[in-house]
Amino acid sequence: MTLIGRTRARGIETLTLDSPHNRNALSAALVGELAACLTDCAKEDAVRAIVLTHTGNTFSAGADLKDPPDPAALVGLLRQIVELGKPVVARVTGHVRAGGLGLLAACDIAAASTESTFAFTEVRIGVAPAVISLTLLPRTDPRALARHYLTGERFDAAEAARIGLVTTAGDDVDAVLEPILDGLRRAAPEALAETKRLLTARVLETFDRDAADLTALSVRLFASPHAREGMTAFLERRDPSWLV
Repeated sequence: MTLIGRTRARGIETLTLDSPHNRNALSAALVGELAACLTDCAKEDAVRAIVLTHTGNTFSAGADLKDPPDPAALVGLLRQIVELGKPVVARVTGHVRAGGLGLLAACDIAAASTESTFAFTEVRIGVAPAVISLTLLPRTDPRALARHYLTGERFDAAEAARIGLVTTAGDDVDAVLEPILDGLRRAAPEALAETKRLLTARVLETFDRDAADLTALSVRLFASPHAREGMTAFLERRDPSWLV
């Protein structure tokens, strides 16, 4: 079963997360297939930029709790997006949760519809947004991120744009993206690659410094009693035992 759809138009390769049974959750299979598609795109001279989008009403529900990816594989995917020599543009018309927000933050540009909602739900299932902090901490307003990390509150596209999680938001996300994609088509490929290198240097420094520690933290937390209780409560659609 293919989990990533692929189309191309005038130099823009669109990769579509297409795993409706789990709301495009980051399963081991989806992470692996997306990484393979990005590798292919990197080799294609005809691809000027990549749009990452989704089917259904959810961009990504976060890590697949029934088939989670290896944390190192998720780190590798996030770094691959950041390092890719072509711009990656997220197109969001639905909800984004937990690990899906790390994927969003890895992209160079992100556009969301006003119907989109966002939430860092990790603390509500007994873990922390560890690995995804590699892309989020360098690019997102720290005070706002503290609130959203610690509370797990849901917030809207306007707030996501205000704090730097997405670049821009509008009622019609394709209309918002039209001038962005036009600009990418008009740019020289070598110039795009070098400009992206300038923009991502600080993010890659974070990977070099913190990836190993955050991967270890993720493994430890997901194996903890709190995580087992939180994930069981989530799957059973009940409140966790620590609710006060």
